[in-house]
Amino acid sequence: MSAPPRVLTVAGSDSGGGAGIQADLKTMLALGVHGMSVLTAVTAQNSLGVQGAWELPVAAVRAQYRSVVDDIGVQAVKTGMLASAELVEVVAELIGETEVPTVVDPVGVSKHGDPLLAASALDSVRTKLLPTATVVTPNLDEVAQLTGVRVESEADLRRAAAAVLAYGPTWVVIKGGHLPGDAVDLLTDGSEEHWLRAPRHDNRHTHGTGCTLASAIASQLAKGQSVPEAVAAAKEYVTGAIAAGFALGGGIGPVDHGWRFRAGGGA
Repeated sequence: MSAPPRVLTVAGSDSGGGAGIQADLKTMLALGVHGMSVLTAVTAQNSLGVQGAWELPVAAVRAQYRSVVDDIGVQAVKTGMLASAELVEVVAELIGETEVPTVVDPVGVSKHGDPLLAASALDSVRTKLLPTATVVTPNLDEVAQLTGVRVESEADLRRAAAAVLAYGPTWVVIKGGHLPGDAVDLLTDGSEEHWLRAPRHDNRHTHGTGCTLASAIASQLAKGQSVPEAVAAAKEYVTGAIAAGFALGGGIGPVDHGWRFRAGGGA
């Protein structure tokens, strides 16, 4: 049998299994691609928050990446938690040498508000990582952190997108999930616009939403879809995962990466 499309996630570990590398690999399996991983950091994390985080050495991250890409190959790369300026810069360098679609999730803080990126790394994200991205997927807090633009309403999404695109990614998805009303995202490359809307589900168990969306986009790109097609399919998948999110522990539970299997829908 031939191998399915291969997607590489470069991100941190979530010991609770709802976000990070774990969410990425579950998403990739659910969407029919072969997921591989480069671990950048280890977190002690559960439904209540992040109790500790330890980044890996640059040499370990570089070795993992080269090991996978040089032997197995990839059709898409997704980045998540990169922790420090040094890790951001080496990952940007590696991605620049790997001519495949790249989805950058510019992770700054966890769902619980715990910092996952050093403040000193922000400039490296702006100047080194964002220019490598085929698609970058910031939420509203990350937009503010990266650009200073604060989104208060749907009318501000275009301004936010322009501010992120100024750093050089090809496309940006501004995720408007924190706004009131329907969950609306804006996908644009500066000339073409796609407004993606979904009903808001009354479910607090949304841990891992950002990781899941970015991984779903990368999975669809690896399967040969265009950026607008990939983002629309990813939005549909993550909306279902949010609707099926379930309680774990005493805090915020994860989205359900396997919701289609449980619903009998397959991949």
